Amino acid sequence: MYKGKRILALIPARGGSKGLPRKNIKPLLGKPLIAWTIEQAKASKYIDKVVVSTDDEEIAEVAKKYGAEVPFLRPKELATDEARGIDVVLHGIGYFKSLYGTDFIFVYLQPTSPLRRSEDIDNAIEELFSNPKAKAIISVCEVEHHPLWTGVLPEDKCLANFINKEVADKNRQELPKYYRINGAIYLGFADYIENNKSFFGENTYAYVMPVERSIDVDNIVDFKLAELILKERCV
Repeated sequence: MYKGKRILALIPARGGSKGLPRKNIKPLLGKPLIAWTIEQAKASKYIDKVVVSTDDEEIAEVAKKYGAEVPFLRPKELATDEARGIDVVLHGIGYFKSLYGTDFIFVYLQPTSPLRRSEDIDNAIEELFSNPKAKAIISVCEVEHHPLWTGVLPEDKCLANFINKEVADKNRQELPKYYRINGAIYLGFADYIENNKSFFGENTYAYVMPVERSIDVDNIVDFKLAELILKERCV
């Protein structure tokens, strides 16, 4: 309980994954990928309950082993490639509402962000309460490849009009900073998320994370990079 609000975390982990099969329980430095997020959530100073939403019995058992609750198996229609993340969010909020009503903070932590730390989660929660306008917080990081240096490549591969000539010869330091959503932390007041059917809205603000903690594991390259960084962190 923080500032009179119960704080409840949901970790989504479906069994199917095309980019990296069974990635949610793929061993990463001796622990399943999902275990890193469960441990971070449980290490938070503020989170009161950690629940994993999965359609997969094996993932459920792994989640329980590392201390998460798995009080339900996710409906099959919410575990397909076409299922939207927000529908999983709303399903999770519905479960928590059945226990606690609507007056709680909902924290959504994807297991594909193993470099996220518990302090990031706590800082994001504190950001929510320190900003009187905020109803939701989403983590971002500075982009690795500046979007002003990107463009659509024509069929003949001519670069004459590939990017704006005003930025073509500038140093990166001369360009405005751009940020991307890194997928590590989504949180907000449950009723705000429900009403918007999204974490995004007029009262949604950013929590800035460093790039080195912002890898979102989608393929084997992401996985190997996360493994390398975690290995250095653990030395």
